[in-house]
Amino acid sequence: MLLIADNLTVTNKAVQSGVAEKDPELIRELVRNCVAAGAQAIDINPGPLGRNPESTMTFLVDTVQAVTNLPVLIDTPNPRAIEAALRCCKHKAIINGFSLEPAKLEAVLPLAKEYNADIIGYLLRPDGHVPADAQERLQIAFSVYEALCTAGIDRERLIIDPIVVPVTWHNGNFQNREVLSVIRQLPDLLAFPVRTIAGLSNLTAAEGPRGKKLLIESAYVCMLAEAGLSMVLMNMLHKETVAAAKACRSLLHSSIFAWEEI
Repeated sequence: MLLIADNLTVTNKAVQSGVAEKDPELIRELVRNCVAAGAQAIDINPGPLGRNPESTMTFLVDTVQAVTNLPVLIDTPNPRAIEAALRCCKHKAIINGFSLEPAKLEAVLPLAKEYNADIIGYLLRPDGHVPADAQERLQIAFSVYEALCTAGIDRERLIIDPIVVPVTWHNGNFQNREVLSVIRQLPDLLAFPVRTIAGLSNLTAAEGPRGKKLLIESAYVCMLAEAGLSMVLMNMLHKETVAAAKACRSLLHSSIFAWEEI
């Protein structure tokens, strides 16, 4: 299970200040800390970028690439920003992402073919809402897969995000159990070992006691790992959660167990 830092987000004050002042050092320090904690990829999430999307995204990608060669996830709904990022990426880039929403099918999905990039497909309804259960998610997954193939993109480029929801939703526990079921069933449904990704931070997005939020994250990341999740988007500065994720990776690995890996 690949650990992906989701710390580089528009809600982070260091990112806000760095972008506003075009000062890369705060952002570089954040990236260094994530890499030191064990991040294996960096998600760059500046939001929708209404003004100067190309220059802002180029600044962020260049800033990240100045301190690491890790893959980057281009996490914005703005197609102009995505394309600008893909043009300046020196290393592996993943588009994060598209759904069955018509605007994303039209503007975002073709960029994966043009730039030969991996792309994340969200299991959301065409109106952007979360599906009701595992069965609806799997139906959407097949439609996402068909859309990818129709666009002429190799199926190996696809990464599925089944959509983790806040645990505080009225049906949050049910929804997140359904996510586990979807992860297990997807390879059989699509008849190939499709990769999956989940946003762990969504689980505890609502207000709550920090210690309990970390406990819930740690428990659920183990459940995701056991279900066969390929990649997890997480706060790499949450030491307890990262430790749990690394332990899961060691326990589920096919090689001989070694204490040094924990």
